[in-house]
Amino acid sequence: MTFLDMLRAAERQNHSMLCVGLDPDPAKFPAAMKGDASKIYDFCAAIVEATADLVIAWKPQIAYFAAHRAEDQLEKLMVHMRRVSPQVPVILDAKRGDIGSTAEQYAKEAFERYGADAVTLSPFMGFDSIQPYLKYHGKGAFLLCRTSNPGGDDLQAQRLASVPGEPLVYEHIARLAQGPWNTNGQLGLVVGATYPAEIERVRAVASTVPLLIPGVGAQGGDAAATVKAGWRASGGETTAPIVVNSSRAVLYASQGADYAVAAREVARQTRDQLHAARG
Repeated sequence: MTFLDMLRAAERQNHSMLCVGLDPDPAKFPAAMKGDASKIYDFCAAIVEATADLVIAWKPQIAYFAAHRAEDQLEKLMVHMRRVSPQVPVILDAKRGDIGSTAEQYAKEAFERYGADAVTLSPFMGFDSIQPYLKYHGKGAFLLCRTSNPGGDDLQAQRLASVPGEPLVYEHIARLAQGPWNTNGQLGLVVGATYPAEIERVRAVASTVPLLIPGVGAQGGDAAATVKAGWRASGGETTAPIVVNSSRAVLYASQGADYAVAAREVARQTRDQLHAARG
């Protein structure tokens, strides 16, 4: 199955558009493991087991592992996710962006070392920084497009006078992802939930590609507005999937021994809110 096949199958099976982001910060762990980086795998594995039937995808953020020399724990976690719920795709949040042989090595890291189904990328070095990832048959890539941070305006909201129609930078990226860059049919875009109007503008340009939408939960993005802006269907079947990420609100729902149970409840509530917003 390709990444998009897996995404659509997980959406149907789990009735979900929710992605749980795995951003393990030992300083925020429950009391029994707080501050102990050797427990990153244990913490994340419990979250995975608690949410396996509620999610469309999981999204481990590589920096949270690498900062604690826990790449071996990430490898172990990737295997665990495959074992617990092999139908749920895993998006490696790496935001890589380089060219040539370096990009090839980053692609190898994501897809061969970690076995991810998709990866997040920065597109600002152009298509030759994306192409090495697209050579992996069936693997997906999400390009940063309209991110949720305030500084995104510095570049993404600027107009391109050299392009017909003078689109905003993020609109141009969306056109490339929908069109000439999408050589393996598995490209998607990252658009922040804090900008629902921009999600709609991206959808107007990129009508079928999947959107990875961070910002629901601790960042304050509105679940119903996000679904209305980004999700598209025809005849009851999804035509343009959205993957709505929540990290901190799920991971740190409780500081007690019941943290996995509490995480499941927040994930369930969020999943249900997103599903209800479909109408």
